Amino acid sequence: MAQETGVKTSPSQEKYGRVQFAIRLLVLVLFLGWIFIWIMSPTNTFRQAWLPRYKAKTNNTTYFGSKGAYLLLYTFPILLIATLGCVYLHIGKKVNDSNTESCNAKKFKATIWKRPVLIKGPLGIVSGTELAFLFMFILLLIWVFATSVHNSFATITPQLAAKDGEKMWEEKLDSVALRLGVVGNICLAFMFFPVARGSCVLPLLGLTSESCIKYHIWLGHIAMLLFTSHGICYIILWAVTDHISMMLEWKKNDISIVAGEISLLSGLFLWITTIPRIRRKVFELFYYTHHLYILFIVFFIFHVGVSYACIMLPGFYLFVVDRYLRFLQSRRQVRLVSARVLPCEAVELNFSKGHGLTYNPTSVMFINVPSISKLQWHPFTVTSNSNLERDKLSVVVKGEGTWTKKLYQMLSTPSTIDRLAVSVEGPYGPASTNYLRHDTLVMVSGGSGITPFISIIRELIYLNTTFKCKTPKVVLICAFKNSSSLSMLDMILPISGTPSDISNMELQIEAYITRDKELKADCPIHPQTIWFKPNPSDTPVHAILGPNSWLWLGAIISSSFIIFLILIGIITRYYIFPIDHNSNKIFSFPLNAFLNMLVICVSIASAASAVFLWNKKHNAKEAKQVQNMEGSTPTASPNSMVCNADRELESLPYQSLIHATNVHYGVRPDLRRMLLEHKESSVGVLASGPKKMQQEVAAICSSGLADNLHFESISFSW
Repeated sequence: MAQETGVKTSPSQEKYGRVQFAIRLLVLVLFLGWIFIWIMSPTNTFRQAWLPRYKAKTNNTTYFGSKGAYLLLYTFPILLIATLGCVYLHIGKKVNDSNTESCNAKKFKATIWKRPVLIKGPLGIVSGTELAFLFMFILLLIWVFATSVHNSFATITPQLAAKDGEKMWEEKLDSVALRLGVVGNICLAFMFFPVARGSCVLPLLGLTSESCIKYHIWLGHIAMLLFTSHGICYIILWAVTDHISMMLEWKKNDISIVAGEISLLSGLFLWITTIPRIRRKVFELFYYTHHLYILFIVFFIFHVGVSYACIMLPGFYLFVVDRYLRFLQSRRQVRLVSARVLPCEAVELNFSKGHGLTYNPTSVMFINVPSISKLQWHPFTVTSNSNLERDKLSVVVKGEGTWTKKLYQMLSTPSTIDRLAVSVEGPYGPASTNYLRHDTLVMVSGGSGITPFISIIRELIYLNTTFKCKTPKVVLICAFKNSSSLSMLDMILPISGTPSDISNMELQIEAYITRDKELKADCPIHPQTIWFKPNPSDTPVHAILGPNSWLWLGAIISSSFIIFLILIGIITRYYIFPIDHNSNKIFSFPLNAFLNMLVICVSIASAASAVFLWNKKHNAKEAKQVQNMEGSTPTASPNSMVCNADRELESLPYQSLIHATNVHYGVRPDLRRMLLEHKESSVGVLASGPKKMQQEVAAICSSGLADNLHFESISFSW
């Protein structure tokens, strides 16, 4: 439970708070109702009493046919939740902005449910809350499978088996195989929520897409295990009953077995490349093979039919909306102003940014450099602060893989390069943050894991210098292999924007160099800067849907679904119904599925494109203003390598940074001692970096030796 510390709220904030509470309550009711349908779905009450009566009312319509019932039961509630979520987040953004200005904060007590419970194992670091929800989800799968199999077995008799030309065990195997596929569809219904990067559903739970990737992985493993078992059971059944030829059937008015096999094979190829060893060593294979999800979903819909596919549609629908918006944003090349080349094989890319684009600390942006690869997109933490640096957006790229090393070599090698073509997607991050709720922030990083902490420190610098907020004491514990990595600490201070005086902050940096015994005389530790020529075709990084992006996203979701209902209603009424008359026995199943998929794509593309073009006009005006400002601001000559060491060494903020930093050579940090020595009532412990290091920090925080430690893992598993 949260304990407030005498926070005063204005009448407008109270009004917004009441609206948000009403939305949360409505969303909770809708979600519980949706889950209740899943729980009741395998019971005889639902299948023999409720569903037939419901279908009798909805299936009689000449506009939606048999899928109407499933659209209303499974798809509509989640899309309504998503739309309400957009309104909720838009209001929350206004409330958070006003709370920032007044430096209001709430103190939170640690709860056992938020503490790590599982630390080492295949699931990674898992909190009590996550473990509880995983347990409940597994129970849901077991309940649906066991109940549906039990009810099915009750109807299987020797007479029924003889009528079908099968033995009793063969009839039961058929039933089990079918129910394995049904349960797999439940996993599929949830699987795409975590991978919608601009999701409006996850923030309602205080989650981000990057932090939920592990849920996508869990669901993917369970789904593929169930679907593979589903396929194997049927292959065994057909083999023992001499019906192996059924594997080549693609029926016009029934289940298409060939489509199911194509879907399963696509999923298996995708699944194999997710093996950690393959993913680490051959990432490109994992990356490109993952696009087989398109074949998997398309042929899955061909396999089960459009009515049953409506069960898993809402999550995938929101993913398609998000994916299309990303596609629109990625078509533009953005203005890369400069690059700071660090001696530790890292580079900071500084982009021009529209003033209307705001984001929170620990946000992530995906970058594509066509001269390296036209297809590969890589995520990097945004280190800049949208308030501290209104016209710049920065990311740090560490040369650890093939793509990143090529980028570093391109920028660190003296050449005539005066422009680098770059496209971006994002940034994506938490809807809100409140680091003021802790008395002390302890940030533990290893290697390039320091980058999200740079964004957090810059946020605290902004709050401290602009609004004179009482910021928590910050202890940054960073471990590097070599002395050259000390140059990463230079990134803490922005190169432009609001003056970043850190003398009033309680900042303590403990840097550990594990492989060097002392600072090498010939080791450079300061970055060098490359300036690029402006190009008229490049644009600043903008919020693709403008400042009111959440409202526009809600408009896209709701309007595209309405367009879909209108178009598919017209097609069903005037094309499908005259042929089929709602019998589901005449009109081609594959053609029906294709028409529905096509209409969904057209609806989303038309609604999203209209909103994108509307906001593009506003972004173009802002881009022109930014270009005029850049043209009137003197910059260093393009293609020049300018050493910033002298300027930084003479600056007061840099001197303050030096005084706050202690460097330890040839040792590793004693994390247990350093964490347990903090006795403040609320200590936020953030860990980012190697897996073993995060596990060590999580183990200390969950050991029970200190109840004041609040652990949070910042891990990007894209």
